[in-house]
Amino acid sequence: MNLSEAELKRIFKSDKYAELSNIELLTAATGHATAKMTLHAHHLNALKTVQGGAIFTLADFTFAVACNSHGTMAVALDVSIVFMKAATTGTLWAEAREVSKNFKVGLYNVDVRDDASDLVAQFQGVAYRKKDKLPG
Repeated sequence: MNLSEAELKRIFKSDKYAELSNIELLTAATGHATAKMTLHAHHLNALKTVQGGAIFTLADFTFAVACNSHGTMAVALDVSIVFMKAATTGTLWAEAREVSKNFKVGLYNVDVRDDASDLVAQFQGVAYRKKDKLPG
């Protein structure tokens, strides 16, 4: 049973780490999600660019929404990220897209872009699909 956008937003509103990271879920649909992260000084590393972990968190959160949109628990089995461009200010935007899904696994791509729509990072995640229903 696929979840509605309202249900997904309600469930993922409880993600405290995303909240601490200033991540906002914008859209959620079956196998798809978009989110943004408004950048602040605490997102920056010693080189005054956005910490890779912050970018990863945005991509991972967006991936989580997309792969859990089918209503059953899905958890990361394998993920990777390639950083393409440094970001320093503004907002980062993430879009997750389902590439493939079967009973046990799903493959998802996430693009992270800056305010100029330049590609900052590409994330790929493989989700293990559990039999348990998504809580909430």
